[in-house]
Amino acid sequence: MVDDTDADGASEDGSGGLESNDGQRFDRLPATDAERTVEGRVSRAAVLEYFEDRFAIPPETFEDYTFWEKGAGKIWIYAGESPTPLEIEAIGMTCLRTRQEHWKPTTDFAQRFGRHASACVIDLEREAAQRFAAGEDQELAWEGDWGYLIAAHEIGGSREPLGIGLYVHGELRSMVPKGRQRDISRD
Repeated sequence: MVDDTDADGASEDGSGGLESNDGQRFDRLPATDAERTVEGRVSRAAVLEYFEDRFAIPPETFEDYTFWEKGAGKIWIYAGESPTPLEIEAIGMTCLRTRQEHWKPTTDFAQRFGRHASACVIDLEREAAQRFAAGEDQELAWEGDWGYLIAAHEIGGSREPLGIGLYVHGELRSMVPKGRQRDISRD
């Protein structure tokens, strides 16, 4: 049998045959959907569009970063360049989960880049922020879009992102991972 794919797994005859995702290595996201060589892989353009559409984070915020996929839809962000593919355990930090109905940003992403967001940010008062950091769900009024939000609280005169919350049916559900939940109340 003759293999008619190039080194990236794309069909040489242009028929669009895409390779399968290798979940054990890091692959850089293609710049655009047209450059995709792996079935179901999102593009850098799609990731930037999501962050801009959902959170109003300008695409130029990520000018010096590259995006990578390892596993099924786990997107990593890295400050710099590196050859692709990479067979290492980690590069940069996880920033987004794709390959599911609703894309989910990570707590790390919210804490690192959330201060650039001007949409879908829910500002929490002190008690609500404490409950959120402790991993508690709470009923809150919110006039914005439902779905994943960046939860923030004012500290020292500036808005500080706490993490990702899921807002549905009048309830803010804390998505802070159990191992990172904290009691930040002061007696």
